[in-house]
Amino acid sequence: MIANAMANQKRIAVFSMTPLFPDFAMGGGQVQLKKIALHLGELGHQLTILSTRREGSMAPFHWHENVEIRPILRFKQPYPEPYFTPIYHIANAMRYVGEAIAEADIHYSHDGGLIFPYVYRDKPTVISLRSVIYPETMQCAFLFQGDEWILPSEHSRASYEAAVAQFAPAVSQRMHAIHNGFDWDVFRYTPPADIFSLIPADIADHPVMLFPHRPEEHKGIYQVIQVVERLARDMDWADLRVLVPRWLDADSDPLLRAYYERLQRAIHEAGLADVFLFHDWISEALLPQYYSLGDVTMCIGNCVETFGNTPFESLGCGTLPIVSRVGPYRSLLPDEHIDRVDYGDIESAAALAHAILSEKRRASAVTLRYLKAEFSLEAMVERFADVILKAVKKPPIRHRLPPLSRSTRYKLAPWCYISPKRGVFHDFRSDYQRDNLLAGLAQDHPAGFTGAAVPPARLHSWLDDGYIVPLIEA
Repeated sequence: MIANAMANQKRIAVFSMTPLFPDFAMGGGQVQLKKIALHLGELGHQLTILSTRREGSMAPFHWHENVEIRPILRFKQPYPEPYFTPIYHIANAMRYVGEAIAEADIHYSHDGGLIFPYVYRDKPTVISLRSVIYPETMQCAFLFQGDEWILPSEHSRASYEAAVAQFAPAVSQRMHAIHNGFDWDVFRYTPPADIFSLIPADIADHPVMLFPHRPEEHKGIYQVIQVVERLARDMDWADLRVLVPRWLDADSDPLLRAYYERLQRAIHEAGLADVFLFHDWISEALLPQYYSLGDVTMCIGNCVETFGNTPFESLGCGTLPIVSRVGPYRSLLPDEHIDRVDYGDIESAAALAHAILSEKRRASAVTLRYLKAEFSLEAMVERFADVILKAVKKPPIRHRLPPLSRSTRYKLAPWCYISPKRGVFHDFRSDYQRDNLLAGLAQDHPAGFTGAAVPPARLHSWLDDGYIVPLIEA
């Protein structure tokens, strides 16, 4: 029995473009990686994770006796543009990663970034791409030569399939949509206590709005300012407080310093300097208390997430989120479990926030049961482990350049949707188009329409701007 168990143990080489820490995560993707790695380590498999080093993560460490992290890669920090680094750092990184993969049975690449297929071509490889906006992740997709491909939502799967499968049909058979899972024993209502070491305790005497996001304008901070203006000016919420975490490099990175200076000027000009409170980045251990402290969580930006952990974590702790209908936020949860607004609809967002604050609404027992049933951590790590451990080397992906003709069929791109009030919304353009012909064809022919039904110039414009995608037969 012991001999069989030892024979089934795998050596897994893991690549992480993002820095990793013993007790800290820079984002949701790294939280998920740690959960997956711990599960595989508990099963007895040996994981060696190579990650980018930065101050605070330069020495090797373990998450588990079977999970070693080696922060030895020298990609540029802070993210993005990790390949904006001296050429020898890239060469050394490929050598280190290649050596680790050569010694392993399986390679797992988490969150994209390893854009050189020849580094992993000799070993079964599983790639999890968790972004549709960063250049190196998209390069990984179009250069994909792995054996299995994990995506965190059906929306991201449909998006990559629409873009990549027309050139590489075989990728469709290698894709797996695995939703993020959560430890609902952790993300539940947790009375705030230790969190007050970072946030003044008198915040608890105010209604609290949370904006727990990275310092990216796409996350919606300027939309939140507009919402708060309306709440304070027109809805008698002058005592509202908005909590905004400051990123790790806020003091050292010139671009981040400039970002926060612009943001604070906008807040001051809106007359909300006493409403917004900036504080240190929240550790993973304190997140449940942080969410529990809030009365409403804002996720109303135009960032094209591939999943987005924040609304789920907030709901688990009882605090209702308001999300924009962008990317997977349109479909990951049924309408009865979450409040949604069209991107840019400040009036509706303010009205929803007013209702939640006034009624002191919290996540319902029905919603909490749904989350536990559909987004469990156990189900997620088991599915990841199943895909990773069963990976086998498959034939190389063959690419093609299929021509388009007047008989080619098209459909509305998965990154677009039709808003009854505003027209066709485009995730990547973050705008609406009043185009009755496009909306009518998309609604009347959801399985696709032929190009012959559209004037050529109009069709080319839709295709060129990404409103439609061709349906190419495998």
